[in-house]
Order: sequence, then structure tokens, then C-alpha cells
Amino acid sequence: MRRGCVHSRWPAPPVSSALLLPFAAASLLFLILFINASPVAGWRPWPNQQANTLANTTADLVEFGGSKKYEGSSEFVHLRYHMGPVLTNTITVHTIWYGRWRKSQKRIIRGFLNSISAAHSKHPSVAGWWKTVQLYTDQTGANISHHVRLGEEKNDRFYSHGKVFTRLSLQSIIKSAITARTRPLPINPKSGLYLLFTSDDVQVQEFCGQICGFHYFTFPSIVGYTLPFAWVGNSATQCPGVCAYPFAVPSYIPGLKPVRSPNSDVGVDGMISVIAHEIAELSTNPLVNAWYAGQDPTFPTEIADLCEGIYGTGGGGSYTGQMLEGEDGATYNMNGVRRRFLVQWVWNPVLNYCSGPNALDQ
Repeated sequence: MRRGCVHSRWPAPPVSSALLLPFAAASLLFLILFINASPVAGWRPWPNQQANTLANTTADLVEFGGSKKYEGSSEFVHLRYHMGPVLTNTITVHTIWYGRWRKSQKRIIRGFLNSISAAHSKHPSVAGWWKTVQLYTDQTGANISHHVRLGEEKNDRFYSHGKVFTRLSLQSIIKSAITARTRPLPINPKSGLYLLFTSDDVQVQEFCGQICGFHYFTFPSIVGYTLPFAWVGNSATQCPGVCAYPFAVPSYIPGLKPVRSPNSDVGVDGMISVIAHEIAELSTNPLVNAWYAGQDPTFPTEIADLCEGIYGTGGGGSYTGQMLEGEDGATYNMNGVRRRFLVQWVWNPVLNYCSGPNALDQ
């Protein structure tokens, strides 16, 4: 198809996600460390989910009445503000590259992060997507910052902590980055986000089976500070059909063909939507006590969780919605700074449904 034409996918049904641990007092830390909860994870076609069929998708649409606003719209969603802090000042993103990363891969991810505040990007844009995140406020009425900038970077190409991690032990990498003797990452707990990326040969607890990424905050007992952070792994060699979908497809869905990735790197292009998911939720719920739905802060449903697997108009249930296909055949839904990306939508608190800059009916 030519540039601007819509492209659709019928993926496997989405799976709900939740945070790693509750936000609790120091006296409960020992108990917290042993809670086996699922972290926030970007949607992917998990192997144990229902098969991807037209019948399943049709059933989903019938159940919800086939509304044009089906993309996450529901009167049963009660997203509430729990009075915790959100990131209203300039957001500085500090990155940690753990393992082997090519320069081209770093450029793709940096390009996405730089695109969040690139207001003059071609429509539909990543900056337009971020405007939905900006609708969220704190208790004073101040909005999430419109300015997201790249901060300092730290590289650990020699795997100083090994290649196998639990979710909790990942925090040791962050500690090393902020306490390094040479060029440590700055400590910025109020408006800084710390993104930890692990290369495709690093194994993380539940990676590929249940998660592609998660966010939480560091424990002072481990890192020395409470810092909002997210981890996202490169799935290229371990499970691209799960965590890099739809640029790769799982073998258990016969006949489903992958689409072409916009930046010619299946693993990293698959990471972009997960990174976006985590940054949106870190900004609106950095300490797990701000914006989320549900009564249990141990398993909150956040603004990106509500829209998992939705990339365009009509999305929901088993359907990603309408995406774009460029003249080169690459599939995407947003433009950035000299690049294109496929990014999941987020929940719009004003419209009360999932929305994105590439929507056809907004």
C-alpha cells in the first residue's frame, strides 16, 4: 500500500497486567520482597491465550456492540487519582544500556525518546500521542510535563552483574550506574526516569513468558534512593514472536504473517511500544499511588494497561485497529524525528476511552 494507507492486524487476545509490588512503608519491606505479583507489561500474544481466529474476534466485537469507540471504551472503567505525585516538571530520561548494543539500535531508541517532545513532527506524531499523557494532573491541577528530554547514559557492555536476573536483582544494575566512580548517573528522584535496557542475550525472570517490560521504583535498601524506573528487554533472539509482535509472529498461530518493521530492527522496533507504555505510566503513576483503576494498589490498572494491544481506530479485544503502511511496506502508526514508530495508545481521561494521534474518528 502507499504511504498513509491503513493496515490492520488480528492478534491473539490481550492479557491484563499489573505492577510488581505494592507501595508500602519500610516496615513491610521484608514482606514486600516476597510478593509474587506481575509487573506492568506491554500486551503481547502470550502462548497460553486463546487462539487467534476470526470467530474469536467477531465474538469480542458482538459482546461490546461493535461500537466505533470500542477501543477500550467502557463505563465500567473507573480510573481515579490517588493523590500521589506525578511528573509535572521537565522529565529527564536517564538510560542504562546493559550488555551488547549496536550504535544503530541505540539511535532508534534515542530517536523515539527525542520524538516525545518534537512538536513539529509530521502528523500523526509521537508528540501527538504524548498530548494524551499530558492530560493527567496532580492535586494542584498541574499537568504532566510536555517536555521530555534525554539525560545521561551509562553503558555496561561487560555484563558486570551476569546475564541472568530476577525482577528484583535488576535494581543492582541501577545502583551500579548511580554509584559508579566515573560519570555516575545523576540522582533525580522528583523528575527523573531511569530506563534499563538489557540486550538480547540477557535473561530476566518471566521475560517472554509473562512480561516484555515493567516499571516500578527502586528500594532505598538496595539502591539507596527511591527512583522511578522501567526495564525493557530486547527479545530478538529469545521470543520475537511474543515481545516484538507484529514484526515477528509466534509459531503457535499458523498462517499469520509478520509485518515489516519501520526501522529495520525487529527486536528494537518491538521494544518501542513497551518503552512508550512504561514511560506513560511512570509519568502518571511513578510511586504507584497516583493514577490507576482498581482498589488494590498491588495490582493497579494504569493508563497504558487499559489500552494494551490497541494501535488504531477500531482496536480492542483481539484486534489491533487500523495502522499505517508506508511506501516501503513498513507498518507504523506515528511519526517521530526522521523515523516512524508503532506505539500503543493510552487512556484518554477526558474522552474516557483509548486514543491516539492516528485515530480516524476523533
